[in-house]
Amino acid sequence: MLNKELIVRGAPQEYFCQVGAWDTLPTHLERRGLKNVLVVRGNASWEVAKKKFPVLSNVTSTFEVYNGGSTYEERDRLVAIMKTNNMDAIIAVGGGKIADVCKAAAAVLRLPVIILPTLASTCAAYTPLSVMYDVYGAMIRYDVFASSNALLLIDPEMILDSPKELLVAGIGDTLAKWYEADVIIKSLPTKSVEIEIAHIAAKMCRDNLLQFSEEALNAMDKQELNEAFVKIIETNILVGGMVGGFGDDYGRCAGAHSIHDALTMVPETHHLLHGNKVAYGILVQLVIENRWNEIDQLLPFYAKLGLPTSLYDMGLATLTEETIVAVSKRATEPHETIHMMPGEMTAEVVLNAIKQLEDSMAMKRVAKYK
Repeated sequence: MLNKELIVRGAPQEYFCQVGAWDTLPTHLERRGLKNVLVVRGNASWEVAKKKFPVLSNVTSTFEVYNGGSTYEERDRLVAIMKTNNMDAIIAVGGGKIADVCKAAAAVLRLPVIILPTLASTCAAYTPLSVMYDVYGAMIRYDVFASSNALLLIDPEMILDSPKELLVAGIGDTLAKWYEADVIIKSLPTKSVEIEIAHIAAKMCRDNLLQFSEEALNAMDKQELNEAFVKIIETNILVGGMVGGFGDDYGRCAGAHSIHDALTMVPETHHLLHGNKVAYGILVQLVIENRWNEIDQLLPFYAKLGLPTSLYDMGLATLTEETIVAVSKRATEPHETIHMMPGEMTAEVVLNAIKQLEDSMAMKRVAKYK
């Protein structure tokens, strides 16, 4: 039997992935009877997105630039705008943080949230939860909502034109779905149907990413849409979202994301992409599990994509011992998901794993240049 409550949040109410999907937005708004909407967008991504964003001629639409963070302060600012103008929906156009802060605002108001992603760097557009940060960029917690996202419209051509490094980070983040779900699920004495679905989806994440990532990234280089590219963006968004959607706490996060969460407390990491820190966290988790053979199998994939394998790779080799100790303690705070792994997860366990991984990667660098 499971020792924690499991609630399925399997999918958005409606999901549509196809070239031209954004053009259907006016029809969807009409079907839902939505008349007054707030459109929240970024800056850089909007320069490309505005070319594809449809004219909302039968809807009152107000456009707002978000402040760059998924914070409670920004959530409350958006809530105030929507209340003042008596709006009936919020539309997020952008990446994961815009999606998260818009979902959070919609949850406060109990109004629908519609998401048009410009990136495939996380499953944020799919999942009914928000990762919330403080104003300094440190992660606070995950807020899980009772209502699914109302509508998700993905135009693969929009994402084809996004920065390549962000798709790579998305691949790193989604790869963790397998390693984090598997370490939890394989330790369970029994597996419900929901958890079996999460496990299957997690394995699909790993298999698709290892098979199609290189071809998908080549498609970005050539700016030519192909099947591999669509498969990767749907893996990052849809399949990745299904893992936590069906597995709940048994499929969402374990060691890799706890390492990411802890790193966010270090100002020197704030410029690093979420998925890159998670990809590094996968390796730390595998060291904790003593699965060095699995690390060796992953390293060529990491090298092809440019994913970090060490603090050194992330430009963090000069972090002090005191800082690394603090990261290890933060990664093992009582609320952290690393405790979903079997065994006792202490700060000392994490600290030793970080040091072992750093030593191992340093030795491989030396061997490479001999």
